[in-house]
Amino acid sequence: MSPIEHLYIHIPFCPKLCPYCCFYVEEGSKNKNRAFLDALLQELEVQAQTREILPRTLYFGGGTPTSLLADQLEYLLAGLHKRLPLQRLQEWTVEANPATVRPEKARLLKEAGVNRISLGVQSWDDTTLKTLGRVHSSAQARATVDTLRAAGLEALNIDLMFSVPGQSLEQWEADLQTTLSLAPSHVSAYCLTYEEDTEYFRKLTAGQFKQDEGHDARLFEVTMDRLSQAGYRQYEISNHARPGCESLHNIACWEGREYLGLGPSAFSTLQGERTQNVCDTSEYVRRVAAGTSPLLSREPLDPATLLKEKVAFGLRMDTGVEEELLSLWSSEKDHLLDIGLLEKNGSRLRLTRRGKMLADAVGESFMG
Repeated sequence: MSPIEHLYIHIPFCPKLCPYCCFYVEEGSKNKNRAFLDALLQELEVQAQTREILPRTLYFGGGTPTSLLADQLEYLLAGLHKRLPLQRLQEWTVEANPATVRPEKARLLKEAGVNRISLGVQSWDDTTLKTLGRVHSSAQARATVDTLRAAGLEALNIDLMFSVPGQSLEQWEADLQTTLSLAPSHVSAYCLTYEEDTEYFRKLTAGQFKQDEGHDARLFEVTMDRLSQAGYRQYEISNHARPGCESLHNIACWEGREYLGLGPSAFSTLQGERTQNVCDTSEYVRRVAAGTSPLLSREPLDPATLLKEKVAFGLRMDTGVEEELLSLWSSEKDHLLDIGLLEKNGSRLRLTRRGKMLADAVGESFMG
């Protein structure tokens, strides 16, 4: 059995719960955080007893990993170094919120071997940030970029969001221009989605917010054009990178490779099975401390499901998929080629420009 090469660690704590977020997050406290970190390291030890973990990519997501206090972050990083062989590690990403990054934390991350930061800026416009319920300002975000670079953390992804209620085309273009002026190695630009069980979804259903598909499409086109003109490759629908700066961890997940997730709510895909941990930090800590499984669910992944996922995720990337993978959907494939949403590139099929704008609908064509 080959080693696990891709490891995800979920840090659920946030300084504030954003009204559009559907991930499992909660506000932390000093005592709760330490018990959580002990449980996280214990879960890693248990997993390492059943299968070798030799990571090529390591990803801290959340939540806000940098919301941990400096001593807590140092404790976690040291604990991972004691328990993991990192000689093959190529990419170590940590998600960060501009309001929670200080020079000491940036230095700790750099010294531990972190070599990529994903900074949740979302917007450089203070009015838009207020609408999103973010706790940082534009000035803080700019200062954080300087702090990270001063610590030697040069591989920087800037996370942006468009189609925010009240956001104009001009505001979005200004966000893109500010981002490009900072020359990050990677840009993630997501269209706001209204997820169930969020404050934003409730406002949408109550008529306080309105969706405009035409406006969304225009902002997406501007995003593709501006970033492409600046030398960024749109290697996935929402992700743009300078050559050689693509997210190795995310590509591994999109290509259907195995990965292990640790922490509350974390998913894993291992040995033809997808599992998820309980979505409750206190329950997660209690179970791990008691020596019982923190799993919430198990889902066997049969070959048909794996194929569907490989096609759906593969088509979101600019390399597309081998045409032979679509042999079960020949009529759907031919129809999408005929209407110009797919195009051939040698032996592979990929989305056209118009297809990228309808990527979700194209993917659904191969899920039946």
